[in-house]
Order: sequence, then C-alpha cells, then structure tokens
Amino acid sequence: MDPSTLIGLALAFGALFGMITLEGAHIQSILLPPPMILVFGATIAVGVAGSTLKDVLQAVKALPRAIRGKTASPADSIDQVVGLAEKARSEGLLALEQEAAGMEDPFLRGALQNIADGTDGDELRYMLEDEIATRIKTDHASSKFFNSLGGYAPTIGIIGTVVSLTHVLENLSSPGELGPMIATAFVATLWGLLSANFIWLPIATRMARVSDLEIERMNLLMEGVLAVQAGSQPLLLRERLKAMVPAHHLAGSKKDSGKGGAAVLDDAA
Repeated sequence: MDPSTLIGLALAFGALFGMITLEGAHIQSILLPPPMILVFGATIAVGVAGSTLKDVLQAVKALPRAIRGKTASPADSIDQVVGLAEKARSEGLLALEQEAAGMEDPFLRGALQNIADGTDGDELRYMLEDEIATRIKTDHASSKFFNSLGGYAPTIGIIGTVVSLTHVLENLSSPGELGPMIATAFVATLWGLLSANFIWLPIATRMARVSDLEIERMNLLMEGVLAVQAGSQPLLLRERLKAMVPAHHLAGSKKDSGKGGAAVLDDAA
C-alpha cells in the first residue's frame, strides 16, 4: 500500500486545523451540519446527474484501489516475464499454458493462454492493445467523475452562501446577530473550496496516477510476452524491459553486480 494519499490529506487538514487554532477560533465554527450537508450532498448529486449510473458505480468501486495505490512492482513484473522466457526456451511455448492456469493477473493469463494456443504475434498485439485501451477508457471515466465533483463543489458552496446571506438580509432588524450569521453564511463557501481541493481533486489526480502506473505495467507485460513468443533471449529481454522503466521505479530492488559494474536484477525465486 502507498500511503501518500492518506498522509497528504492528514497534513492538509492538520494545517487547516492548525491555522484555526492559531487564529484563536474554534473548529466547531466550521463544523456546521447545514452547509456541509448542502455542499457534500448537492455536489455528489449533481455529479451523479452529469454522469451515467454505471460510471458512478465504477468510480466508487475504483476508489479503494486508488487510495491503496497498490500496483505491482516493475521489477517483479520483469522478473516474472524473464522467468516465463526461460521456461519457454527450455520447455517450449506450450509449457506457458500451465503457467497461465496459475496466474492471478487476468491480463497476463489471457496473453499466455493465447500464446499457448498459437495465436499469431501481430494478432496478439492487437488484442492486448485493445484491452489496454479499454482499461484506459474505464479509468479515465472514474477519475473524470471525481474531477467533476471538484468542479461543482466551489460553486455549490457559493450557492449555499447566497442562500444564507438572503436569510441574513431578512434579519437586518437584529444588528447584534448579523456578525455570527454572516460568518456562518460563508462556511458553505469554505466547505465548497475545501472539499474540492482537499478531497475530490486529489482523489481524481490519484486515480489518474494509479491508472498510469497500471497501464505502464500492462504495456511492459505486453512487450515482454510478445518477446517471449518471438523467442527472445532472457538476459537481453531483461535489459530491454528495464530500459522501459524509469530508474527510480527500479530503485530498491535486488541487484547483482555484473561485469563492468552493470547491475542485473535477480531472477524471481
């Protein structure tokens, strides 16, 4: 699990509460149910209204995965593909069918099964590219939903403030109460801006980034299995796949020092 989202949100809200405390105000002054109900309830409602029900359900379903940020390590994926290349060279491509049966990843399992079934390399590439393209569309729809919430929230907060100020103007005969009532009116705007920039937009950005990492992994696996099908030499395949991954994504993985100081990842156990 990558805790960066939880850490970031905790620090952001901590900074907010720290400011409130240092200003000598009370946290209870912004924790008002009416504006919070309007901002959060109406924001989600108009977000649903602007999307399809299936897209909304998919976005909610993708939320836990985005928060966890759990993606397979590129080094592990490379080790896995190189292991498959070694097995294919020693036992033949039909041996990959046994490997496919034990795969948890449906993308890799399907690719290996197609190789074992004798699918043409070009046809297999088209199939895998189509699957990746579909995944991109699905992930984009999920992140777009939360992006839309981030766009709606500030405006809905302003609507809440306008409604509250209308109530304030109805009570001009009580000047002693105007100050607290005006302060309360602006809480809706605060929660509109706060929810957009502290919740919805970070979630949307996180979803997009997790999707990018997953797509990179799928492209890495695609190139790897196609090379396995073509009979690529395992050590050369390893170096080729490593060249496709940013160096900092491989940092911390197991390495052996080769001749000339070249580092080579260990084979998967």
